[in-house]
Amino acid sequence: MSQESEYSEGDLRKTGMSLKHDREWDYELDRIVEAVEERDATKVGLQFPEGLKRRGPKVADDIRALVPDDVTVMISGQPCYGACDLDTFLMKRTDVFVHFGHSPMKNTDKVIYVPLFSNVDVFPIMEESLEELADPDENPDVGLVTTAQHMNRFEEMKDWLDERGYEVHTRRGDDRLTHEGQVLGCNYASADIDADQVLYVGGGKFHPLGLAMEHPDKNVVIADPVNNVVTIADTEKFLKQRYASVHKAMDAEKWGVIFCTKIGQGRWEQAQEILDDNDDAYLITMDEVTPDRLRNFDMDAFVNTGCPRITTDDGPQFHKPMLTPGEYEIAVGNKPLEDLSFDTFHGTW
Repeated sequence: MSQESEYSEGDLRKTGMSLKHDREWDYELDRIVEAVEERDATKVGLQFPEGLKRRGPKVADDIRALVPDDVTVMISGQPCYGACDLDTFLMKRTDVFVHFGHSPMKNTDKVIYVPLFSNVDVFPIMEESLEELADPDENPDVGLVTTAQHMNRFEEMKDWLDERGYEVHTRRGDDRLTHEGQVLGCNYASADIDADQVLYVGGGKFHPLGLAMEHPDKNVVIADPVNNVVTIADTEKFLKQRYASVHKAMDAEKWGVIFCTKIGQGRWEQAQEILDDNDDAYLITMDEVTPDRLRNFDMDAFVNTGCPRITTDDGPQFHKPMLTPGEYEIAVGNKPLEDLSFDTFHGTW
């Protein structure tokens, strides 16, 4: 049988997986198979981020072709929004547990993290981004940040900017971040550098928007190699939305305080502080925070101590105002409106 026909179309051992935008990722099947052999495993659990769940069965096929017949491969159907969102139920019931698409948030032997580095060429869009960055002769200082998918090119990105006359400032943020220059949707500590302009290389606008909110003194240039576009992070629309939610909640009497039970998203101390300060606040624990799940609660407003993106991404979909802990402090009069800021998450679990 030929090499081409021997494996399923999901075989990733040599070429990676092709998706739209000409992206490919290496699923590191050799590491998984090696772990199965070392642990004499009979159960393997796979967890994928939402955008790659449809590829899960093909990856499972490839693993099953490489391991003994008595090995059961299970795919998590739970939502997955980051390295903070492990399927602990499946993890406890498997000998090998693989989390795809994110870098480790905490060192552990229980989980194999496969980051899925992208093969997209970032340098053409970085070339275009020079039109939005200050001329290096006038302002050579620039910060550089990216997401986990592009960390495999980070050193090359730094060298590329250095060759064009920039002094590149980078740092690793806190323990929630694995790599120097890495940002998450909830953490932008890596951008706390001595430069008033930051180049974000990566897909989407949410990460650079949060970065611009967290560091309003910096000009954030977005070089998106996936959608092939260069833009400037503009927080005006986002701020108007958040101001509106805070105003709606100012007359609230009964508050639902959401505590998320996902392994890396619980902020118990913040939730407890709100409960201690407000007799009309009620703790609601849940793993998946959705508008439908909260609809039957008779509350005037909610404050989310879980993942900040629940508030920022889905906030307008909730039937009552959904605020961040900082916005709650403004709504109840403990802080002035001008203190409104982006909610960030620090620490692991």
